[in-house]
Formats: sequence, C-alpha cells, structure tokens
Amino acid sequence: MNAAFAVFSGLAGNTGSQTAFTYLAVGTSNTAVSASQTALGGEISTNGLARAAATVSRVTTTQTNDTLQLVKVWTASGTSIVEEIGYFNASSSGVMGGRALTSTKTVVNGETLTSTYQIKFS
Repeated sequence: MNAAFAVFSGLAGNTGSQTAFTYLAVGTSNTAVSASQTALGGEISTNGLARAAATVSRVTTTQTNDTLQLVKVWTASGTSIVEEIGYFNASSSGVMGGRALTSTKTVVNGETLTSTYQIKFS
C-alpha cells in the first residue's frame, strides 16, 4: 500500500515517530487489491471479528528473520462472510500496510477463524 511506505521507512530509520504494524482486520469486500487503497473494502466490526492486536513475530522464509508474521485467532459470535484481510498500525483508523483477498469463508457463531499475514522483506 502506498500509504505504508512512510511508516516502513520511518521504522527502518527510527525517525518520524512511526507506529509498528501489529493489528489484523478482516472484511467482506472482494474488490481487487490496489496500491492506492487505505482501508479494507468492508471491514467487519461485529460478530467477534473486529480488528484486533495480532501476535507478531519474525520468521524465516529465505534468509533468517526476513518475514514479519502477524497471527490472530478470532471467535465468531455471529455469522459473517470473510473475503479480505489487512494489517494496520492502529486499533482503529491508522495506516493499512497491506491487504489481500482470501477465499470466501463463512464464519458462524462459535467458530474460530485463524488468520496469518506474512510480509516478506527482500
């Protein structure tokens, strides 16, 4: 996402008072991903699937610790259809670092949804 470049460069250079990307959100839109997007197309804020802090770690894809990984397990309290996922640097609003379409997933009351988002640096 274009808006995330300033955050990534600020974090890398420890300048500009940037906030790290530590939140995941899911949504209902299957609109194609575009670098100009600044939010999910239809972020879900109900049914236990609201944006939340993720477990953040570094994992190895090609080189040691070259991938940032965010993992979140939600427990649904109602039915929702999930079509997209994004990662953010705030619990609301903030900067969206990336967005991806998922396969269509209907999540029903009591079901858990585990999401993993990986950002590989190369």
